[in-house]
Amino acid sequence: MSTLNKKNQISEFKEKLRESTANPTHNNLSSPPENERLHTDHEEKVIPVIEEQAHVTRKVVESGKVRISKNVREDEVLVDVPIVHEEVDVQRVPVNQYVDQAPPAVRYEGDKMIITVLREELVLVKRIKVVEELHIINRKTEEHNTQPISLRTEEINIERVQNNDPNTR
Repeated sequence: MSTLNKKNQISEFKEKLRESTANPTHNNLSSPPENERLHTDHEEKVIPVIEEQAHVTRKVVESGKVRISKNVREDEVLVDVPIVHEEVDVQRVPVNQYVDQAPPAVRYEGDKMIITVLREELVLVKRIKVVEELHIINRKTEEHNTQPISLRTEEINIERVQNNDPNTR
């Protein structure tokens, strides 16, 4: 409630109180003399009853403002990216043996694949001779390749704007 409103109510209350004490017909609060008391036992007295009332209201008031902005910052960072590739190492191993039956199939010894290389030779008797074997070893190597990439970061700025109106505080 505003100060002006309070002052109006207080002065209104005081004014009504003064009226009731100034008007003797309405307010006979003082004691009558002793001789009147005997003769006026049934005299009617008026006593004013005063009541104060409060009226409360609410008002939405802007107390301040906020300004929000966003900046996007771009930073360049180095990222380590592993690149995997395979290399094949082929070793030629001479065998020079004849085979009496069908040619041997491809076989594996650990991570090594062995393929038999055959050659037919014309002899009085035709025989299969193992000339050599290919021993193939599969190796994996890993290289680290550093490449620059751009990463964005958002930053939020909040600025409180003061309200200069004294009635809104």
